[in-house]
Amino acid sequence: MAVRHAEAVWEGSLREGKGTMKLGSGAFEGAYSFPSRFESGEGTNPEELIGAAHAGCFSMAFSGALDRAGFTAQRIHTTAAVHLEKVGDGFQVTKVDLETQASVPGIDKAKFLEIAEGAKTGCPISQLLQAAEITLKAELV
Repeated sequence: MAVRHAEAVWEGSLREGKGTMKLGSGAFEGAYSFPSRFESGEGTNPEELIGAAHAGCFSMAFSGALDRAGFTAQRIHTTAAVHLEKVGDGFQVTKVDLETQASVPGIDKAKFLEIAEGAKTGCPISQLLQAAEITLKAELV
């Protein structure tokens, strides 16, 4: 299996410093800072990238699970809200709220929800984030 790479550079102090994060594929490079992570400043942050990874991973896991059950999704759209909270003296990702809307011809709602829940549990990024609570709101459209 493939090994994926990413890198980050940080320069300066925590509050006044700045950094960049870059995917090994070159598909993304973005600036980050204390304000972009802990306030509402411009730039990205690690939690936003985790959210994108989780939404993408879940969508693919859901598609695969649907395929194995004999259904083909026309479209799966997933968002992830990653909650970073102060815990003790530090910070922790405490929760990820996944929301997905999918168009899946021929499936009933109960089977759809069952497969979605299984995909949430089986998704490799969900497994990586087991220390956080992961919620799922799934809608068949």
